[in-house]
Formats: sequence, structure tokens, C-alpha cells
Amino acid sequence: MTIHVHDKDFTPYIGAEEIKNQIASLAAAINQEYTGKKPLFIAILNGSFMFASDLFKELTIEAEICFIKLASYKGTKSTGNVITSIGLDEPLQDRHVVIIEDIVDTGKTLHEFLPQLRNQQPASLKIAALLHKPEALKYPLTIDYIGFNVPNKFLLGYGLDYDGLGRNLKEIYRLVE
Repeated sequence: MTIHVHDKDFTPYIGAEEIKNQIASLAAAINQEYTGKKPLFIAILNGSFMFASDLFKELTIEAEICFIKLASYKGTKSTGNVITSIGLDEPLQDRHVVIIEDIVDTGKTLHEFLPQLRNQQPASLKIAALLHKPEALKYPLTIDYIGFNVPNKFLLGYGLDYDGLGRNLKEIYRLVE
């Protein structure tokens, strides 16, 4: 079923059950790797809030979570500028840190953010992304936990928005071109 948001149409791409199953799989890998390490998860807002919540509910290890707001999108295009709106209050030195990102496309946001984190000397620093667009990647980046590799198309739903709308959808939709 096609949905209409603002002036664009979107078609179903990844279903809610498939998302749930993939998150459970990612959580199982994280649970295994971080047993006894009490990692700090840094969820990047706004887009990652649903993924972060569902991933965190699947964790069986001791863990903490905090949120930071980084943005580079306006409409369906990246602005090329990374804007930090909410800062990180947790000390990272000697902590195991996992960044939770909804989608990694060009990698610019994380490319600019990671050095700030590395300067705080965490024990380890890894990235968990629900979605990754390998074709769009322009900055060298290692994503340690990937839910889905997706084509370089505009996606909506499950935290991803189009000018503020669509984040609440349980599924992920793809722009009809």
C-alpha cells in the first residue's frame, strides 16, 4: 500500500516483523560482545529513537544510554553541514561506547562526530546502524553492527522522516520516483 507524505509517495520496503527480527539478532551479538563491560550507548537523535528503544529492550547486559542530536538533512537532501543541537554529558574515558544510528549514508555526520568521541579516550568505540547505504558512503567508516544494507534511495518510517513526518510508521518505506 502506497502512502502519501507531504508531496511525495512512498511504498513499503522493510516490514515491522523483519525489523524486529533483525534488531533481536543485532542485540544478541552485542550482548555476547559486551558481557561484563557495561557499555554506554549514544543514540543519535532524532532518527534513531525507535531503533535505540527497541535495541535497548533486547539487551540483557548491564548498559547505559544517552542521547545526542546531530543533523545534516533538510527535506530529502543532505545539507552537507553537521549541526550539533544537544551535547554529550557523559564522560567517555575508559568506557565501552556504542553509537546507535538510524541510517548511515554519506557518513559525514559520524565522520565529524567520531573524532570528538575518540578525543575522550573511550576503551572502545563501535557503531550500530539499523540501515546502511554502501553506495552513498563518501567517508571511510567501519560500521560494526548493521541491520540492513539498503540502496541509495530516500527512506521513510521507523524513525526516519520527510520534513518531520513519517517517523511514527512501524515499517520502512521507500520513495516512489
